Amino acid sequence: MAAEPITQVREIRGIPLWLLQKYLVEAGGTAVADGQVQAHGWQATLEQIDDFQIGSLRVGQVRMTVVGTAEPLARLNEILEVKLLRAGG
Repeated sequence: MAAEPITQVREIRGIPLWLLQKYLVEAGGTAVADGQVQAHGWQATLEQIDDFQIGSLRVGQVRMTVVGTAEPLARLNEILEVKLLRAGG
């Protein structure tokens, strides 16, 4: 029996779309189109969305939709958590 696909949707702030796509490629994916990355067990779609705004502060956002099976998604999420970690300063 095939594993049920899981869909994860995240809005990520402060990372440009091109850099997030690069991170997905570094995590084992292959860019198949602008904003589209595929790998064994998952595929991701990236979409630039309206900036997040608080007062005069504006921060770019990307919506990342990933569809895949549990184990490959867990590995991808571990890799991305490290890459997306940002220290304040």
